[in-house]
Amino acid sequence: MKSSVVSSKNLIRLQSAISRSFLQHSSKPISQTPFFIPIFLTNTINLYNQRYQNLQIQIRSNSSSIMSSSAFKPEQARLPPALPLPSPLLTKFKIGICQLAVTPDKERNIQHARKAIEEAVQKGAQLVVLPEIWNSPYSNDSFPVYAEDIDAGHDASPSTAMLSEVSSRLKITVVGGSIPERCGDKLYNTCCVFGTDGNLKAKHRKIHLFDIDIPGKITFMESKTLTAGETPTIVDTDVGRIGVGICYDIRFQELAMIYASRGAHLLCYPGAFNMTTGPLHWELLQRARAVDNQLYVATCSPARDAGAGYVAWGHSTLVGPFGEVLATTEHDEDIIIAEIDYSILEQRRSNLPLAKQRRGDLYQLVDIRRVRAH
Repeated sequence: MKSSVVSSKNLIRLQSAISRSFLQHSSKPISQTPFFIPIFLTNTINLYNQRYQNLQIQIRSNSSSIMSSSAFKPEQARLPPALPLPSPLLTKFKIGICQLAVTPDKERNIQHARKAIEEAVQKGAQLVVLPEIWNSPYSNDSFPVYAEDIDAGHDASPSTAMLSEVSSRLKITVVGGSIPERCGDKLYNTCCVFGTDGNLKAKHRKIHLFDIDIPGKITFMESKTLTAGETPTIVDTDVGRIGVGICYDIRFQELAMIYASRGAHLLCYPGAFNMTTGPLHWELLQRARAVDNQLYVATCSPARDAGAGYVAWGHSTLVGPFGEVLATTEHDEDIIIAEIDYSILEQRRSNLPLAKQRRGDLYQLVDIRRVRAH
């Protein structure tokens, strides 16, 4: 960048030019012509140069202060500070996303889900994800009828008993979609995660209930029968650290941000978006959660049944950490097999260093549970 300060050589040239112009238009003899103009101009330019130099010094000082990472305080943008990504046992593996048709026949639904998991594993999947409410029709009337006591297990919860058995037998991790759960006098929409040993590693109860009223389009109130969960769920598995949400949970970016700050590699959202919000928001929200937090997002929906009381949009999807759709399907039954490579997370975070650019001096995400734990 060239300096705008006027040099002494250019100053002399400028003075001479102005003097000649003045003399050419003066009616007085040369001996009677005053030469105050060049002197005045010299003082003006010297003052300009001094002010310009002072301004440049001030700009450089301010720029240095503004661009200083310490001024941004990125380490204070999350409280407690974000955890580093842990090292998973597997950094590259295949995920199987099973978009299933759901019927009123609970036993049929359970056996159908078992076969889908087995088929996904035959195709190489080491992590399998099921849809939201895969063992029951999606309705407030059905939730109490199909609900299971997950904590009691075995005969009290045939759906999770199947997930435990198949994950142990096939040595895979299963994010078991969700089923209606009965706990005392309360009902929950609950997702269970099983490890390769068949043990229940985590249980996520849907935090944000689907209460929606779009006149002439759709009205549904989960809160008529279900109780909201109270705990974000993040779990370490053989295939990485997974944050779990269910359907409507995906709309709340704060939950995803908490999972990212706890070191999640992957977010899984079993979900059943409808025919009104599905075309508009389903893919949009998945890509937003992925690109904002620079991690993978997997969703799994029931297949569409146009004759059901609640019609699901479908379109189960895997999204990468740059917001790219890596694999998806339409609305019919299908099994997606796609590759996840966690080494890309570090690459994307290096390409776009959001963690170092957060303005902890302006805003802060507070993870209440972690604060209380300290």
